[in-house]
Amino acid sequence: METKVETSGSDVGRDALGAPVPSNAAQFRAGLRSGLPIFLGYVPVGLAFGILACQHGFYWWEALLASGGAIAGSGQFVALSTLLASGGHAAAALIASSVVNLRYLLFSATVAPHVRKVKLPLLAWLGFTLTDESFAINMAEIAEKKSTPIRMAGVGFISWVGWMLGTALGAIGASFVKNADRFGVNFAMPAMYAALFVALARNLKEVLCGIGAAAIVIALYVLGKLGVLAIPSYWFIVIAALLAATIATIVWPHTDKDEAHPDLDADGEATSLEAGAAADEMLVGKRALS
Repeated sequence: METKVETSGSDVGRDALGAPVPSNAAQFRAGLRSGLPIFLGYVPVGLAFGILACQHGFYWWEALLASGGAIAGSGQFVALSTLLASGGHAAAALIASSVVNLRYLLFSATVAPHVRKVKLPLLAWLGFTLTDESFAINMAEIAEKKSTPIRMAGVGFISWVGWMLGTALGAIGASFVKNADRFGVNFAMPAMYAALFVALARNLKEVLCGIGAAAIVIALYVLGKLGVLAIPSYWFIVIAALLAATIATIVWPHTDKDEAHPDLDADGEATSLEAGAAADEMLVGKRALS
């Protein structure tokens, strides 16, 4: 992944063998272009988070700090909804959002072999900006052999800017929008993650896993309403995600066929990790601030 580049002020340098290599600036701009769809998707969802956070007691700078220091997407909605549902218990919000975001351990482990020689500051930035969408784009470009750490950094940067810009617009707009429900803001998350699930669930196993997780959430909700369960509703997503993943692992155990590239399909596209994340996040959207 790491290539020594000699530049002379142009966008193309030369490696040790004299072959043309894009400069760091050119690679970064390529990452910005690759991440533009993420930017366009993050702005409206970040706007929804900014509005909801400020309408539920956050100061504008607290909403910006939450987004700027995390870029956690669904994790932020989960933390906010859990914080409200639990009466302000920070521990419950921290645990719930942490469990939802455990998938990033798998994502980072998948990307790690491709960034082994990257220096710590850049590596930290790549880890910080790792999201479901940036992971999908980076893995696709790795498969196409056109990804570099600098290009990944560009993807992460424009993603972060989109999330921050959306949150800022939402925080500002919260003072003008007294009832966000009128504009369907609460539906922004389930709509986005339902679309992600449809796009990324590429086989019957992944579809059934997502449907099963949703069924578990509904069952827990019904049992809670009937008084059979005394578990707070903000734990339903956590329980459903873990239970669905466990059942799927038992029903469809890992085989030697998947050893070579467990995260890529025949065309080199990232599949199982993305679809699992999309399924989990669709559930997050359904319950976020409901």
